[in-house]
Parts: sequence; structure tokens; C-alpha cells
Amino acid sequence: MKKILCFGDSNTFGFNPENGKRFDEQTRWAGKLKIALKNKFEVIEKGANNRCGFTENKESTELSGLIAIKKYLELKPDIIILAVGINDLQKIYDNDEKAIYTGLKALVEEIKKENNPNIILLVPSAIKENILNSFFNTLFDEKSIEKSKKLPEIYQKIAKEFELDLIDLNNIAETSSTDGLHYDAEGHKKIADKLIEFIKTKFD
Repeated sequence: MKKILCFGDSNTFGFNPENGKRFDEQTRWAGKLKIALKNKFEVIEKGANNRCGFTENKESTELSGLIAIKKYLELKPDIIILAVGINDLQKIYDNDEKAIYTGLKALVEEIKKENNPNIILLVPSAIKENILNSFFNTLFDEKSIEKSKKLPEIYQKIAKEFELDLIDLNNIAETSSTDGLHYDAEGHKKIADKLIEFIKTKFD
């Protein structure tokens, strides 16, 4: 049975923007994958709130993608759904476009060292303006919003360079009207439906 590693941030973890709790397995996109694909794939959920993809998060090594990914590569996944990058846009890090490209490239290179698994790179949906009126306005600012709109171009460049599968979530689901950062239940359903279809078509 092939292993699928879902490696991401709070949107992979299933953060519910309405109450700050975790969506259940039947609602969050990675959980829905696990249920839908259980007969042919082992889906491993490894999302974490506040995880950066390539920036050092001093809160913990588990939240620093370049470090955390190493122990999950020991699980020998055949497919990795890579869903990171938004937390790297927090104002405290001040990453510019070059730093985002370089950081994401380093993360992909780290993954490629181990068994060369198939990578499905997800482009995060852009942050909405209403984040500035939410709990998360201490972490993200106007620059973060503008940088999030530039991610598709950067991710497309990386995907082309490494011949990765790419799914732009901007074309599938918007972030919620509650905090402008996380997906609501309907957004998770749309993402799950797209990924299930993609995986069954390509890897089943």
C-alpha cells in the first residue's frame, strides 16, 4: 500500500476559523483523503499550527519545515502533499520573493534526497484583507497579504524546475471570511475532492 504524507501547516491540521478548534477527520481535507483512499493508500496526516515551510520557527523544531520534514521522510512516503508557505509570510520573518523561492527550493531539495518521492505542491490560497481585523493581525500585515498573491508564480517556477505536480488552491477554495487565513468546512471539501480525483487519476 502506497503511503501519502500530508505535510503542512494549520490548514492541513484542520484549524477551524470559527472556534479555533480542529475540524474532525470527516471535515478536514487530509482526514477526508484518509477516509476516501483507505483501501489503496495509507494517508499520514502531519499538519501543525504555525508551521513554517522553510523559515526557522524558534517556537519549536516541529514548526520549522526544513527540520521537521526529515523525521517524516523516515516513514518512506511514496507521495508527499506539500502544503506550506503562508506562515513564512509572517511579518516577523520579512521574507521577500527571493527568500521564498530559495527557501521552498531548499525544502524540495531536502525531500528529494530521500527516495525521491512524488511531490504534489499546493499553492496556498491568498490571504484576505479581513485578516487585519482578526486575531491573526499580530502576525500578518498588508505586506503579508501582497506576498501571498505572488506565491503562485514562485511555486510554478519551483514545480517546473523540479518537475513536480502543482495544484493552485486559489483556483479551488478561498480562505474564510472569518479570519482570511484558514479554510472553512466547504473549502476543505473542495480541496479534498480535487486531491482525491487527482490522486486516483495519477496514482491509482
